[in-house]
Amino acid sequence: MAATPCEKIGSRILCIRFFLLLCLVGIIIRSFDIQILQGEALKKKAENTYVRRITIQGDRGLILDRHSNKLGASIEAPNITADPTQVKNARQAADQLVKILGGNRTEIEKKLSRERRFALLASRVAPAKADAVKKLNIVGIYTPDNSKRFYPNRRLAAQVIGFTGKDDQGLEGLEFSYNKFLEGRTLKTKEYRDGQGTILNTGKNKRAGLKGDTIVLTLDKKIQFFSEEALEQAVKKYRGKSGMALVMQPATGELLAVAHYPEFNPNNYGDFSRSRYRNRTVTDAFEPGSIMKVITVASAIERGMSATTIINCENGNYRVGRSVIHDTHPHEYLTPAEIVKVSSNIGAAKIAQDIGPKAMHYYLKAFGFGTKTGINCPAESAGVILPLNRWTSIDAVAISFGQGMSVTALQLISAVSAIANGGKLMKPLLVQKVLSNSGKIIQTNNPCVIRQVISTQTAGIVKKMMAGVVQEEGTGTKAAIPGYRICGKTSTAQKAARDRKGYSHSRFTAAFAGFAPFDNPALAILVVVDEPKQNHYGGTVAAPAFKDIMARSFNYLNIPPQTDMVAALPREVLHAAD
Repeated sequence: MAATPCEKIGSRILCIRFFLLLCLVGIIIRSFDIQILQGEALKKKAENTYVRRITIQGDRGLILDRHSNKLGASIEAPNITADPTQVKNARQAADQLVKILGGNRTEIEKKLSRERRFALLASRVAPAKADAVKKLNIVGIYTPDNSKRFYPNRRLAAQVIGFTGKDDQGLEGLEFSYNKFLEGRTLKTKEYRDGQGTILNTGKNKRAGLKGDTIVLTLDKKIQFFSEEALEQAVKKYRGKSGMALVMQPATGELLAVAHYPEFNPNNYGDFSRSRYRNRTVTDAFEPGSIMKVITVASAIERGMSATTIINCENGNYRVGRSVIHDTHPHEYLTPAEIVKVSSNIGAAKIAQDIGPKAMHYYLKAFGFGTKTGINCPAESAGVILPLNRWTSIDAVAISFGQGMSVTALQLISAVSAIANGGKLMKPLLVQKVLSNSGKIIQTNNPCVIRQVISTQTAGIVKKMMAGVVQEEGTGTKAAIPGYRICGKTSTAQKAARDRKGYSHSRFTAAFAGFAPFDNPALAILVVVDEPKQNHYGGTVAAPAFKDIMARSFNYLNIPPQTDMVAALPREVLHAAD
């Protein structure tokens, strides 16, 4: 029997329902496959079109002087990057970019043609170049934030501050030794883009919190400038090989200046030889010469020698074993004060013989020679003082006037400062404190007394002797400053011969060390000029530079002249002090 129309319609509806049910089941199965089985893979694929995982690097921290002047900072220097999969015409883009960035057009085109999501086209470019790239509006080309190290004062204190490499890691100086504090932190995050490829979140706000710590130095920018300028003039005038100058506060051990010549510009360190990079005041040891006579006399006075003792200086020639010691000018009988004033080698030698090798060795070590200061600068040298059991009969005698041993400039200024500071040897300070990027104090370096080397009374006696050096008939008269009583000591040290044993007669180290004002020493200064040509005496070469630095620093620090100047240093004053 044939189906009725109603039965036919019912069959069709049933078929449609069955078909719809199959479609629904297919949709459910497909949805399950997409959302559950392939969900993670498809999610990552989608994210790749608008999300990129990046690492944000914070800027390096600041390097400041004691008055918060910037010595080292980071400036804006964006990178130029690309997503080659979004660049439609690599050749055209390369033609446009090379006009701004320079470099090799073929190489840029090659980078833009790769099947990768990231390509670095240029690192740390000038902001103006980055702006020019942005104005091209090339889809797939980006200018993410970045920075580079910059030294606003160029050569000022360059050997102390050091510099960073292309990866912004410290390579020399404090940039190297304090890298763990200065380097910016890193953060792995995501970068989001819209449908046109425009970056929606650059991470700039996040970078601010990733900045490295700030280190505050004891250096004073002005005094550093005075020192570098005076040192340069001295080295050039006397055609020296190089020079160093240090300025220290005797009472605290803080270094206000650490100067070198020749200098270099850390912004372009690749243009200079590597020999200019190092901080030679801590790395290079040299024979100190006659400045050591102050240490010798101080040791003898501390051991009980009277300041009025008369010493036979043998009229300029004195034999010790197979060696003969000479004075520049012959003298017969001198007191310790006069030995320091006229810089008698024979007088110093006889004082050393009087106190003996054991005492000499003890006081040299007590004053800090032969031991690193611990200033936390790269490659610090301890200098050389032979163990006492290796000393020969001539060693103590030679050391008394600065031969047969080596010291760093930092050790020498620290020892002289100990005399200015009533016999207290201070630990040298270069970094005052470390601050977090929020300004919180992380580390503070306070003045530290290492030891009391000599008594306050002995230090006072030696100060008077050093004042005589700068007065009439002394070897350091060119260091005198009207209105101030200056204490100092000259040094003219022969350097070891290159082609034979003994000392050269043409190569010298000229130096002057001292402090002022007499009653309350505010500054101690050491100037060293290596191998001057026209004149080699410390009183002629180094003393004027000392005077220049001291006078300009006193004016800057508002240290007034003394009103009760003492014109001379009579023996009875020394006798009374003793």
